Amino acid sequence: MKFVIQRVTKASVTVDNEVVGKIGKGFLVLIGVSNDDTKEIADKMVQKMIGLRIFEDENGKTNLSLDQVGGELLLISQFTLYADCKKGNRPSFINAGKPDMANDMYEYIIGECKKSVPTVERGIFGADMKVELLNDGPFTIVLDSNEIVK
Repeated sequence: MKFVIQRVTKASVTVDNEVVGKIGKGFLVLIGVSNDDTKEIADKMVQKMIGLRIFEDENGKTNLSLDQVGGELLLISQFTLYADCKKGNRPSFINAGKPDMANDMYEYIIGECKKSVPTVERGIFGADMKVELLNDGPFTIVLDSNEIVK
């Protein structure tokens, strides 16, 4: 599982010219799922993401977590995080989770985030989405379950 976490001052996702998810200060998270991912892996990834202390405190140090700043989440499913570009110029997505399983994991992640974050917005799985954001920093972190989960 891969999470690309961007600290934002605002972000939104649009499908068919309609805004389906919108947040202010918080994280825009692109979520990639592989066929090997489980709910246990998702739990560890969600805990790590929510606990990240990447917001500035009163001294300008990145020392505060999402809950400490009243941050919001916008979660977007993105199978292209599992693009394999080793051969040729056309990426292979064979390592991305099968759609039914990946959607189930995406829904599970959303549900787990809602347990501890008051505002959780989302995209639409499998849709052609237009994502807008104002990255704060810029500050972007990639969490990979191969590095987080042991």
